Amino acid sequence: MQAPARQPPSLTRRRFLATAGAAGLASPLFPLSAHAAEGTEGGGLRNVDARQAKLIEVLRQPVLRRELFSSPVIIQSVELLRWENSYLCRVRSADGAEGISVAHSGMSRLYPIFLHNLQPFFLGKDARDLDLILERVYGYGFNFRYNGISLGLPLATIEFAILDLLGRIAERSLGQLIGEIHHPEVAVYVATEWRERPMEETVDRIKQAVAAYDATALKIKVGYLMFMTTDMHAKGPVGKTERLIPLLREIFGSDMALYADANGYYDVDEAIRVGKLLEENKYAYFEEPVMYDEFEAIKQVADALAIPIANGEQDQSFVNFRWLIAHDGIEIVQPDSYYFGGLIRCVKVGRMAAAFGKQIVPHMSGGGLGFLYNIHLVSVLPNAGAHHEFKGLDTQVRFECKSSPLKVVNGKIKVPTGPGVGVEIDPEFIQKHRPVTA
Repeated sequence: MQAPARQPPSLTRRRFLATAGAAGLASPLFPLSAHAAEGTEGGGLRNVDARQAKLIEVLRQPVLRRELFSSPVIIQSVELLRWENSYLCRVRSADGAEGISVAHSGMSRLYPIFLHNLQPFFLGKDARDLDLILERVYGYGFNFRYNGISLGLPLATIEFAILDLLGRIAERSLGQLIGEIHHPEVAVYVATEWRERPMEETVDRIKQAVAAYDATALKIKVGYLMFMTTDMHAKGPVGKTERLIPLLREIFGSDMALYADANGYYDVDEAIRVGKLLEENKYAYFEEPVMYDEFEAIKQVADALAIPIANGEQDQSFVNFRWLIAHDGIEIVQPDSYYFGGLIRCVKVGRMAAAFGKQIVPHMSGGGLGFLYNIHLVSVLPNAGAHHEFKGLDTQVRFECKSSPLKVVNGKIKVPTGPGVGVEIDPEFIQKHRPVTA
């Protein structure tokens, strides 16, 4: 008897998505163009070079809606402000407009790059050229030598402040500056850690986190990459992953969307083994099954599994995403709005994914207002996934938001509609901060 023909990996993963979607584990993709459909199912763009060329063309398309501004918006000052372990960025234009952003906690180590590699480049520029500025800044002063998170994080902090400034001038929200609003509310998943804890404690903490936000989606950690320990031989509780995966499906039932993240812990063979267990228990995607920059390994895992592979929170360039998309190594892109250098660059990654029928689920890092920048980003992504990262609303930043309660209600957060970021940071909180000059 002849064996059935093996389905192409991309088709297998799409069928997995469709099956998972029936159980509430994935959202449908927005309609693809004819060219995109060809590229994903075996038509005119199967050739990798042609796919790469299409993605390069996507990257050339501007994001900022420049037509909202009839006259130049010249950046007069870019300040980094500090109070204790809190950092803010304040940008002012020549005509007196102001925008402000809240920096990632990593700014405490990266502020010299802000001051010496980025701040001078922005002065005197027309903020309407933000797409081009973000492209050219990587060449200024050999900034490409500082590529990755070290440059992306302070760059994003400046971009957020400029977008806040532009939003207040145009009386538009951040989302309305960089696209059309597709998701006025953003569904969230509860992100859990505790991988080094005993099984019973881990399960109890997960239950508490889900109950606290009435969550309908949950992401767990698998594997035991002990990134918070100095123990060179730490491996974590033996067999915990294998027990936890089916147990959580049993506890929460078929209506709960479950995701799994290995943070690059496995090699290819182990990733495939764990991936099959995730498939059996109808988890919706497998994040970073192997190290994020081992592209060939990522593709090996993707080709062997039906469950969609997600990757990208630590990626440093468009080239990385382009390779993985063009080679069908991932189904879900996950740029981090801080690490990758801001919302505009992340929108471009989302567009590349959309060109070949793939989803985007941005990673969310840092405290402060990280969740707020993330939901503004998701709001304009037509190919956004079903749920998005949420690590709680705890922040030392004091602010008021008149257009949204910024609370999780029925598993969703309403995106602010006010100008710029959509919140007003307490002036007294801002005044505690002082300019960082060295």
